[in-house]
Amino acid sequence: MRSELTLCPAPVREPESDSRAADSDTCTLKKVDFDYDDLDRQLVHALQIDPRASFSAIAEALGVSDRTVARRYARLRSAGAVRVIGGVNETPSGAVRWFLRIRCAPAAAGAVAEALARRPDTAWVSLTSGGTEITCTVRIENEADSEALLLAKLPRTPRVEGVTAHSVLHEFYGGSDSLVAKLGVLDEATVTQLRPPPLPRRPGRATLDEGDRKLLAALAADGRAGFEQLAAATGWSPTTVRRRMAELRERDVLYFDLDLDWRLHGRGIRTLLWLSVAPAALEETGAALAAHPEVAYAAATTGPTNLYATAVCASQHELYRYLTTSVAALPAVTHVETAPVIKTVKQAANRL
Repeated sequence: MRSELTLCPAPVREPESDSRAADSDTCTLKKVDFDYDDLDRQLVHALQIDPRASFSAIAEALGVSDRTVARRYARLRSAGAVRVIGGVNETPSGAVRWFLRIRCAPAAAGAVAEALARRPDTAWVSLTSGGTEITCTVRIENEADSEALLLAKLPRTPRVEGVTAHSVLHEFYGGSDSLVAKLGVLDEATVTQLRPPPLPRRPGRATLDEGDRKLLAALAADGRAGFEQLAAATGWSPTTVRRRMAELRERDVLYFDLDLDWRLHGRGIRTLLWLSVAPAALEETGAALAAHPEVAYAAATTGPTNLYATAVCASQHELYRYLTTSVAALPAVTHVETAPVIKTVKQAANRL
């Protein structure tokens, strides 16, 4: 019997955050064009430093009113330009992240990409390579789920011609590390003022129950949701939500990130890089790649190539300069494949 991708139901309107701005459908990325200014970029940098900082704390650091910060965030968030999201680190929770490259018949790529975007375990669903290849990340919690998706559903999906899966072995840059930190516009004194105190760390693997999953799903939808909203989503009290959120962060399960429009920083071209590196030099090369100001994400993976990166550039000319200078200067790189993103169907916004 032929198996097809499972479609998720129509998206449910998310709870409003303290910005009073509700998100649109996260299965399809939609953005509204408008001009960004320095205050927008300062606000985004402030949120990168402390994603759940109060508007009053951000306003004080930026030297503007609380109302101005709230209004700017609501405007940016409702336009799809920036959103705070809760993310989940795979290792402490026992999950595995995969990068998938799915080759489709040209007429089918859009529909398959939309179906993948509707899955709660996918992120960064994009069309590349002339619109015939789909790339995405999938967060899979157990071996059975891996087999179901990679060995059954995807290969048997009509008009899918091939699937290449890369398991993430080690992240060099990503998660709570954001490209915004490299492009930040705030001075060091303001960064210090906004930086929260370091979290204590609890070693060991965390066990997630159904309440945790509801909490993480709510934070994936809105990382700035208040404790009352999160209590309604989980059935816990606000005090329990606060305590459990702190525990998940201390165990490095939960982190906060920004889902944003890179045009805020004058960068609109996202390119996926698949690199081959001599194994003895993988650690050194991955760390060097992660330090590049163009790199938003870098990881060691399994598969025909062993190093993956996402580069964000302002133009094709800048991408060419980056590839022929910074990437070319990495001595252990023996092969580079570039895949410019033609269309982003879904960004981070993972839901568990």
